[in-house]
Amino acid sequence: MRNYKFTAGITWDSEVNQYIGIVPGLPGAHTQAPTLDEVYKNLQDVVQLCLQEISEDEIRDLPDFVGFQQISVAI
Repeated sequence: MRNYKFTAGITWDSEVNQYIGIVPGLPGAHTQAPTLDEVYKNLQDVVQLCLQEISEDEIRDLPDFVGFQQISVAI
């Protein structure tokens, strides 16, 4: 069994009162939940499922996450 490490982006959607979690670069790796604990658990589950559906070569070719950058603009 191999361990993989991913970075997820999590935002709050006030329209549905849910946290939205997404793993950039891993197709299908997104979920939502009403609490951070639940979205974290859901992300673990969905990443496992996504990894089971792709080959080792595809896993190796996943993009390396660099980071988020906060930007500011004035309008």
